Amino acid sequence: MNKSLTRSIGFWLLLVLSLASAGVGGWIIAGQLGTMTSTLLDGTATGIEVYVGQSLVVVGAALLGAGVIGLLISVALVAVQALVPSTTPVVVEPIDWTAESSEPGESTVATDAAEPTVDTQVEKADADDEGQNGSSGSTATATKISVK
Repeated sequence: MNKSLTRSIGFWLLLVLSLASAGVGGWIIAGQLGTMTSTLLDGTATGIEVYVGQSLVVVGAALLGAGVIGLLISVALVAVQALVPSTTPVVVEPIDWTAESSEPGESTVATDAAEPTVDTQVEKADADDEGQNGSSGSTATATKISVK
């Protein structure tokens, strides 16, 4: 089952969720660092802004890191897909049933083939299996006989 990478739902989910995770992580980091920087420089910072801000920066960094790793994995998948050779489809032409042979006596199947040869060992094996008409029905199936 060779699917194109662009037709794979898993690949697109990885790519979109990685971009979303990296974007949200970057947005959280930028917002919290901006708030912490401005309040600390103004001297109006409270404990909530400083300590909760640090925790939110860590959460944002984790989201940003997960997004970057997901993007790197998707790039690696694209590279591996490009290196793996794809199978070429077999072109099958439709049969032209309306076409006739050039000569009326000519046949596509050789009917006057050489005499068929019979292997005596195969005949002996068939004779040995002849007595086995058990519940398997293999002889009956091959000859279309109903076994009861």
